[in-house]
Amino acid sequence: MTKRRYTQVLVSGIFAALAVSPAVAQTTGNGPYYATPSWDQTLPSNTRFIVLSNFGGQAVLDRETGLVWEKSPSAAVGFTWDNAVFHCNNLSLGNRNGWKLPSIQELTSLMDQSVTPTLPTGHPFTVQVSSIYWASTTKAGADAAWLVFFGNGAINYAPKSSTNPFSVWCVRGGSGLDAQ
Repeated sequence: MTKRRYTQVLVSGIFAALAVSPAVAQTTGNGPYYATPSWDQTLPSNTRFIVLSNFGGQAVLDRETGLVWEKSPSAAVGFTWDNAVFHCNNLSLGNRNGWKLPSIQELTSLMDQSVTPTLPTGHPFTVQVSSIYWASTTKAGADAAWLVFFGNGAINYAPKSSTNPFSVWCVRGGSGLDAQ
């Protein structure tokens, strides 16, 4: 077979393979999900988030970041930061451990500044948008940690010992707790 003919056959095979496998995002169902994070893209909610049946429908894959979030974060309020870290570290959801308190960057990656409240329209989460959520990220030089209020997109910090109405939204993947 000549080099030119081999190239034509190879290219034809690639195009045939592409034509047979359309790129259709699933919004629920069994894996594999294996999302390559797409931080440089803005995906619409119907393709960005996948409710994971492998986790009993209790977790959601964010295809933009590759993170897996609780579908229904704890409705309890009044967590101190230490209790929030403890809660996530001990969480078993969908028969899986390995949950953690998200960093401020991970938590704010869920925000859509074009809408209020600030979760993307059509998201699959069962979440109290009026809640304020702890982040694992601590404030340099203070015994405080960062918070996110999804009701209005505010980002602030509070003393780690605070028991104000702060909630917890656990995540799997990403980086671990920042150094103290």
